[in-house]
Amino acid sequence: MSVYDYSINLIEGRKEELSSHKGEVLLLVNTASKCGFTPQFEALEQLHKKYADKGLTVIGFPCNQFGEQSPGSNEEEQEFCQIRYGVTFPLSEKIDVNGENAHPLFQYLTSVTEFSGFGENENLKNILETKFGVEFNSSTIKWNFTKFLVDRYGNVTRFEPTTKPEDLIPAIEAAL
Repeated sequence: MSVYDYSINLIEGRKEELSSHKGEVLLLVNTASKCGFTPQFEALEQLHKKYADKGLTVIGFPCNQFGEQSPGSNEEEQEFCQIRYGVTFPLSEKIDVNGENAHPLFQYLTSVTEFSGFGENENLKNILETKFGVEFNSSTIKWNFTKFLVDRYGNVTRFEPTTKPEDLIPAIEAAL
């Protein structure tokens, strides 16, 4: 299996086969419109604009599983992203990334990567453990804005929410 074996439903209702992106670099991000990390949309859009013509495709996946921070309809999520952050990269319809209803793409992504921790952000870890009961010994997604960089050959590297999009530039450039 690889990323290219999956399809997604884009937020406007069109189905997209990820096989159409073979040979490109993908940045797949579970997003939310009411999260402390939501301002990352701006930097994701900058990456999209800077590298799209070199073969990078950014795709956002709105998800309401973490603190109900993406509560709007598909249309409301899309409008928010476009108006507030000028997002032009594709968004999928709202999905689950964990649990029994997790989208198969994210089941795959978490099966081939491991949670790498939140670096020096122990506060986030403590909040997630105590308030939300998040398990840290698994490869499940812990919070909004977990990022998966897929190189031109389908190899996947995972970056946690605390990794800013601009900090991905060296990895993106190496993958391109």
